[in-house]
Amino acid sequence: VLVSPEKLDLVLVTSQSKPVHRSIPAARRDALLKVVAEFRTAVTDPSERDTDNYKESAQQLYQWLIKPLEAELQAKGIDTIAFSMDSGLRSLPIAAVYDGQQFLVEKYSLGLIPSMNLTDTRYVDIKTAQVLAMGASQFKEQNPLPAVPVELSTITKEWSGKGFLNEEFTLANLKSQRAATPFGIIHLATHGEFRPGQPSNSYIQLWNSRLNLDQLRQLNWNNPPVELLVLSACRTAVGDEQAELGFGGLAVASGAKTALASLWYVSDEGTLALMSEFYQQLKQAAIKADALQQAQFAMIQGKVRLEGGLLQVPGFPAGITLPPELVRGAKTLQHPFYWAGFTMIGSPW
Repeated sequence: VLVSPEKLDLVLVTSQSKPVHRSIPAARRDALLKVVAEFRTAVTDPSERDTDNYKESAQQLYQWLIKPLEAELQAKGIDTIAFSMDSGLRSLPIAAVYDGQQFLVEKYSLGLIPSMNLTDTRYVDIKTAQVLAMGASQFKEQNPLPAVPVELSTITKEWSGKGFLNEEFTLANLKSQRAATPFGIIHLATHGEFRPGQPSNSYIQLWNSRLNLDQLRQLNWNNPPVELLVLSACRTAVGDEQAELGFGGLAVASGAKTALASLWYVSDEGTLALMSEFYQQLKQAAIKADALQQAQFAMIQGKVRLEGGLLQVPGFPAGITLPPELVRGAKTLQHPFYWAGFTMIGSPW
């Protein structure tokens, strides 16, 4: 997806045929980015959470970004799309663009790639991978994340691996655990910021220090490879093109084949909901992007919801008990705010 001052260029590349190119003169850069900004604002504004005011801009984006290639996508039987976005578009919650009846994620599993030549496309089945789950619920200078202990315990009950909370969530322990065991999945439940400028400006918060984005490569997660890095509770600077580069390059910077992170600060209950369902789906999905798609679809359908002090998730018949701070009565999580920010970066396979 390439955007110039004069037009939008779409190029569809598949393994079976020649690239297909479409130009959309109506989607000039200024017009396109204006609608992208309107869409993001409507999706993330707390006062809009009970409305569908995002749909007008969501449908316009669908007409520009997807509709011109829709016939080719359907004719080729494509079910997974990996987007390589131009600057200004990498923080677009592409899953929630809307055709008038369905969200894009209801039709395709989706991902974001910095570029094809920087993406490891080799498929590895991770259903038997071990998980290293670490996180923090208390912070000296940031808001607490009361759902994190529940999130970590839910993941480690369902998957083989280890979990570490708060004081045990240190850089030294992260390095030593990974050195001792080749965990295929690393899950970090904590605050993170993707800020403008150099990679050193962006960080993942540990218990007693910050892990800067430019330090990720030092962790040697490419040897042996981390198949999936999950960052829950992280966020990017809204609409900042320099910060987008850090977010888009997260998987590459870490050495992990694939990263899952959020484009904005999703609510604690929204994060817990999606992560609980995502790890359930990961056990049976053909590829990683399918697991994310199915988790988001379950939230759209209202199958994942808050009710009676519990998080109701299809894979947990008895529900997941919420911490007291998150017990606020019945609530659905169908609005795109709760699910559309989670994006798969790097290989969707």
